[in-house]
Amino acid sequence: SRRGARLILSARSAERLEDCRQACTDPERHVVLPLDLADTASLEMAAQRALQECGPIDILINNGGISQRSVVVETRLEVDRRIMEVNFFGAVTLTKLLLPSMLSRKSGHIVVNSSVIGKFGTPFRSAYAASKHALHGFFESLRAELWGEGIRVTMICPGFVRTNISVNALKGDGSTLGSMDAAQAAGMDPEICAEKIVQAVEAERNEVYIGGKEKLGVYLQRFVPDLFALIIRKTKVR
Repeated sequence: SRRGARLILSARSAERLEDCRQACTDPERHVVLPLDLADTASLEMAAQRALQECGPIDILINNGGISQRSVVVETRLEVDRRIMEVNFFGAVTLTKLLLPSMLSRKSGHIVVNSSVIGKFGTPFRSAYAASKHALHGFFESLRAELWGEGIRVTMICPGFVRTNISVNALKGDGSTLGSMDAAQAAGMDPEICAEKIVQAVEAERNEVYIGGKEKLGVYLQRFVPDLFALIIRKTKVR
């Protein structure tokens, strides 16, 4: 909002969205539009309303998600499905709903908040890592398809950021963890992360890694995968 954008703010809680709107520069310019990434019908209605009330969408930021703190053998299949539904299919659905309007104008920017775990897997994050890997496969394919259409795709890969993602993470039975990971608590300030994300979007980067030493995992897994496999077994990830 400080950069002059008009924002459509979406999540499940209308009350918290309104608090966010009031904190923006020129609050009256911005729109609160609640939706639930696990509810396809709500996404369809939200996309239609956004286009009708605000006109063409210049930048879509797929930022919603849910994390996990459980080993595979103790994780119910419905938990795996819920994580995939929110993290992967939610982003895919919103993108497909708004993509035709971008294509008609040959202009638009799709931003996807993935994770460094979209580039490698760690213990206690099997479904979460799978959902983030899936985002890369889908949106890298989309980027290649749209290269001549004036539409950009940016993948954001944060590491540990000091948010409530671990507090709200799902355990194997589907309940929430309810506590902050030590690694999360020591993570990057979310305002610094947000600024780096905005800079990456403005620069139309294809992909960007944001965080601390955990970013090294991307390069270790890419160039020395056997060494990475040894390291990740003992790395403190919660």
